[in-house]
Amino acid sequence: MGSWPMSASSANRIRARFKLNYSGFELDVDLDLAGRGITALFGPSGSGKTSCLRAIAGLERSTPGVMAYVAVNEEVWQDDAKGVSVPVHQRALGYVFQDANLFTHLSVAQNLAYGLTRVPAAQRRVSLDRAVALLGIGHLMDRQPGTLSGGERQRVAIARALATSPRILLMDEPLAALDAQRKAEILPYLEQLHHELDIPVLYVSHALDEVARLADHLVLLEAGRVVASGPTAELMTRLDLSLAHGDTAGAVIHANISSHEPVYHLSVADFAGGRLCVPQQTMAVGQPLRIRVQARDVSLTLEPQTGTSILNILPVTVVALSNDSPGQVMVRLDAGGTPLLARITQKSVASLGLVAGRTVYAQVKGVAILGP
Repeated sequence: MGSWPMSASSANRIRARFKLNYSGFELDVDLDLAGRGITALFGPSGSGKTSCLRAIAGLERSTPGVMAYVAVNEEVWQDDAKGVSVPVHQRALGYVFQDANLFTHLSVAQNLAYGLTRVPAAQRRVSLDRAVALLGIGHLMDRQPGTLSGGERQRVAIARALATSPRILLMDEPLAALDAQRKAEILPYLEQLHHELDIPVLYVSHALDEVARLADHLVLLEAGRVVASGPTAELMTRLDLSLAHGDTAGAVIHANISSHEPVYHLSVADFAGGRLCVPQQTMAVGQPLRIRVQARDVSLTLEPQTGTSILNILPVTVVALSNDSPGQVMVRLDAGGTPLLARITQKSVASLGLVAGRTVYAQVKGVAILGP
């Protein structure tokens, strides 16, 4: 394999090719990812997610004889074909681990100042003040790490990584060690970073709820190989992938707030496939909203129903059907270009005469709001 040719599109791409051999395990990947937004590396434990991050960071070296290549938005960090190998400490990256790894003998302010030492003042693109504001940690500056909650420690760790003005942020299961309350506390800050900073993020997780809420793009890894790569909403509803099966299967809808109904504590969100009533939101009309619709919460009918408690009824087209579990079928639907899933019984499929191309109505019994 030779070096990757550069092109006009390379300015907004992350490219990584390497092969790593371990005892009883081989990681062999060839990635071409968007150079903006959040890309999740998702898969079961042992699938190679962390090894991917470490190889991109330069902490793991490719198997001899394999022409490894790593480039982030035109910055080539490794090109074995040309003898290029940028040392780890010279790669403009921020790395956030599952454990915050703060210096326990230093205050929060001193931990953050340490992150600045890697970057000359003239090269700093993210000010420390902005990082502190984005992570909401201004009131913690004089505290010692031992007095912080798990969520607070991770927010400090992320701010320290941002203080290095990275070209890319690598996050290795940053929420895995947190309980549900602390996880819910930190997720809005991750969303804030997503919307306000033009820094690509590679986010390792085996938690589908995090991926659905945060990721624009998704790389599905199994046994050291890339099974699929693409937009999160598309991959989560592909019937040939494991993501679209089982009790956690669902779709992600990108909508915009169109109105509020405060008397009913509801908001209305519009997307290409129609309109959804959702629990009341605080954002203004016109703001984006990411919604997750579980396959188990979608029923199908041949005609739009009246006299029902279900508020969300959408016209959809059957795209494909696949067996899900004994007696259960997963149906992939198209709602104005947005994919949805419905998990129904084989008997319902037969009684409704469902086949690809048939127009039906999806009744959405409940929606989970994932965030803006």
